[in-house]
Amino acid sequence: TISDLRPALGPQRRAGRSIGLVPTMSYLHGGHMALVDRAKAVCDLVVVSIFVNPTQFGPNEDLASYPRDLEADLALCRTHGVDVVFAPDVAEMYPEPMQTTIDVSSLSSILIGIDRPGHFQGVCQIVDKLLNATQPRHLLLGQKDYQQCMVIQKMIALRNHKVTLHICPTLREAEGLAMSSRNMRLSSAEREAALAIFEVLNYLKQHLRTGSLDGLEHYATETLTGKGFAVDYVAIANAGDLSPAIAWDGSEKLVALVAATINEVRLIDNLFLN
Repeated sequence: TISDLRPALGPQRRAGRSIGLVPTMSYLHGGHMALVDRAKAVCDLVVVSIFVNPTQFGPNEDLASYPRDLEADLALCRTHGVDVVFAPDVAEMYPEPMQTTIDVSSLSSILIGIDRPGHFQGVCQIVDKLLNATQPRHLLLGQKDYQQCMVIQKMIALRNHKVTLHICPTLREAEGLAMSSRNMRLSSAEREAALAIFEVLNYLKQHLRTGSLDGLEHYATETLTGKGFAVDYVAIANAGDLSPAIAWDGSEKLVALVAATINEVRLIDNLFLN
């Protein structure tokens, strides 16, 4: 609980030890543990939060079916040397309806935000609360959720949190599939099809040329559709602000982002192109 955190973290903070926070939503995997390992390299004390946040799920989304296994999560955290696990319940994090809104609309209304309105508002609410509760010096997030990383970076500035954000590389399965708690819901055939996501991202990287980028996005969309995906978006964007990259002059840093659904399992991934 939050009241347990204060005696656990307060003396450590007063002693000058740096605290790192790795926020998670349960059903932990190797990608989360890579963040823990990175936190251990840059911090004195590692806190992992485990909380399936209801405010970032829409009314027809997969909140009820989101995988949870707290005992397995705790065992994994122990194995990897996590110092503190913060696993609050919903009533503690939201004792009353949220009143605070954090305006990150320039980043939250595009890409994922088009199909999931309100999602990033919920993300900002919970990360803001977690930062207030743990007061870390370092916050570690995975690049797989790149848009979320950009949103949280803006929220940190707006809310004046004194924390350094580390965006860590996406950890992948041997075949290239980005690690995700949702992967366990894929059948073997769907998992095989899902490998196409990383394949098309690599195709975009290998075929990046100056000039119009429309043809690349169209090719990637058609390829994923042919594998049985309902494609929410394939987008090539400027890595700094996620503004659409209609054409490329060779100077801007670009990122390709994909969101696609197969049999009600929504997968996201991204890759820096240059």
